[in-house]
Amino acid sequence: MQPFTARTIEIISAIPQGQVMTYGQIAAAAGSPRAARQVVRILHSMSVKYGLPWYRVVNGKGEIALQEEAAVQEQTWNLEAEGVEVLPGGRIDLNRYQYHPESVKDHNP
Repeated sequence: MQPFTARTIEIISAIPQGQVMTYGQIAAAAGSPRAARQVVRILHSMSVKYGLPWYRVVNGKGEIALQEEAAVQEQTWNLEAEGVEVLPGGRIDLNRYQYHPESVKDHNP
């Protein structure tokens, strides 16, 4: 496993219940700030295998970025079950729910 992939899995696994991170934020914390799309691929291919809380990851605007309606509903339900308010249009208030671990703060001042 590549170091970026391993670090990405570690970061996603550590997102606490009731909080979210963005794809770009995870990429930066994993050491490659421009690799948000790679984070998407890792989530898609490894969420089940590693039991990742994929639903705690949103786009940079705080929006659920999935295309399939069933997946959007599943992400919404999972987030709401953890106390995250999902606003119309699948938006999450990043000021309120975004997780900022120390390693991410170091990469995103």
